[in-house]
Amino acid sequence: MLDLTHTTKEHDESRQGEALLLEQDPKISNGRKLYIESYGCQMNFSDSEIVASILLDKGFETTKNYQEADVVFINTCSIRENAEQRVRNRLKEFEAAKTRNPGMIVGVLGCMAERLKSKFLEEEKLVDVVVGPDAYRDLPNLIDKVDDGAKAVNVLLSREETYADINPVRLNSNGVTAFISIMRGCDNMCSFCVVPFTRGRERSRDPQSIVKEAQDLFNAGYKEVTLLGQNVDSYKHTAPVAEGETPGETVTFAKLLTMVAEVSPLLRVRFSTSHPKDITDEVLYAIASHENVCNYIHLPVQSGNSRVLELMNRTYDREWYMERVDAIRKIIPDCAISTDVITGFCTETEAEHQETLSMMDYVKYDFAYMFAYSERPGTLAAKRYEDDIPEDVKKRRLTEVINKQRDHSLYRYQHFIGKVCKVLIEGFSKRSEFDFCGRNDQNALVVFPIDPRYKQGDYVNVLVESCTSATLLGKIVD
Repeated sequence: MLDLTHTTKEHDESRQGEALLLEQDPKISNGRKLYIESYGCQMNFSDSEIVASILLDKGFETTKNYQEADVVFINTCSIRENAEQRVRNRLKEFEAAKTRNPGMIVGVLGCMAERLKSKFLEEEKLVDVVVGPDAYRDLPNLIDKVDDGAKAVNVLLSREETYADINPVRLNSNGVTAFISIMRGCDNMCSFCVVPFTRGRERSRDPQSIVKEAQDLFNAGYKEVTLLGQNVDSYKHTAPVAEGETPGETVTFAKLLTMVAEVSPLLRVRFSTSHPKDITDEVLYAIASHENVCNYIHLPVQSGNSRVLELMNRTYDREWYMERVDAIRKIIPDCAISTDVITGFCTETEAEHQETLSMMDYVKYDFAYMFAYSERPGTLAAKRYEDDIPEDVKKRRLTEVINKQRDHSLYRYQHFIGKVCKVLIEGFSKRSEFDFCGRNDQNALVVFPIDPRYKQGDYVNVLVESCTSATLLGKIVD
């Protein structure tokens, strides 16, 4: 599960409701403008770049202003309970714009498509087109159908689609960091999660296409890539062979990490998300043996109690998770670890909640994405268990988790004070035009005064002088 919520602004990678803009114009314009607004996880933003690429080839241009768009898409997320209402409210704003521009096409993409297609299309008549995450190649055809006066839907899931041959258009790019999708779907049936139902079964992308995309990005000046998957550790690709031929080598995630890292020592490599049941020592050694593979692992725990983990169908227990943390600490001593935590899952007792807090004390995560359990329609938990923890108890437990994590983040960040970090300059600080910002190897946000000798995309050494629980503060040193 890639949902990243309830975190500080500096580490919030979910970028809820961000409009995406293509920087370059299409080669042959069809005179129509495209607006895409994305919600949710990094995978959704990566998908929006695929959508933009497909429609760019058909002559669309992009705009940041939906009021002037001919085609408006909202790329949806089903992880959080309030997501549906947020999307509905936004669609009503688009509906108002459509009264002033009757030719405007409004569509819903992504994870909400299957579940809400009838409601949005027929009952509320808020959209003209609904497209699931495996059907983006069909968008030009679907838009043509709407142009002809029909409603259009394609929410079919695929066992093969990876979009490996599509070169994503980098939207709102800083020209420094980029996402690379390495796989799609998920075979883990975590009882709280809708992803297997909205994104389908797991399939891994051809490793050569991944390496080529990384090489192309580096050649274009990018300095960091993040390999994306619902569970990157289960990445596995064996090249298809003709009948009677010997199967080729199976590329595991550890091997893929090495292949991408070898594109250039100047290209940083990150990845998200790992699953505790699948992350192997081989992956850890691949990280440790390549300086440009960042020492940072997002390892969702969800709960620190084995009974609750079993109800969540996480397929590991408390002891297994702690052993994986111990292995990370042994093989990559300075590795940062972040996590996801759910409070108030079905039947969770106070004592079991305390075990989550004690797990946090054991690991002392660098940061965490934390939220109270909200039942999602269609999930195994919704079918099997009663959502029986009162909201006030969920929120109180969440507050305790957040407070503890704030202390642990400060604890981890204080260890950087007085040390020099290698930082990739990503741009200017959101809070000050006189400061740069970037991230160190451990994915900590670092803010430091501008030095005219350096620019966006440069690596610099920063002496950390102070910190908050979310940011390191320092200055460039030679």
